[in-house]
Amino acid sequence: EVQIVESGGGLVQAGGSLRLSCIVSGLRFDAYAIGWFRQSPGKEREGVSCVIASDGSTNYADSVKGRFTISSDNAKNTVYLQMNSLKPEDTAVYYCTASGPLARRCRGDFWGQGTQVTVSS
Repeated sequence: EVQIVESGGGLVQAGGSLRLSCIVSGLRFDAYAIGWFRQSPGKEREGVSCVIASDGSTNYADSVKGRFTISSDNAKNTVYLQMNSLKPEDTAVYYCTASGPLARRCRGDFWGQGTQVTVSS
């Protein structure tokens, strides 16, 4: 059974930082694309960032480029999303997803429960 558990969300002031963690079990971690989506009320779900665990390649939404950094620790089956210079518009529920095996993009085959990130102005 695939399990995805996110943590690290919370309330932060604009300009602050948070680090989200995503632990994935039940699949061969290094064969999957692991990524983050987010959704806030009244807005469409948005792909935030994705990492290909096998080779470390990454991509980002334009809205977070230069502020967010995704990384993976294959030994711990964990992906991190370091979020700096947070803005109120980053407020959303952030979901970790796994896609694959051998996926080259994050399409969301498996989903976690989500973690709330709230950025106050």
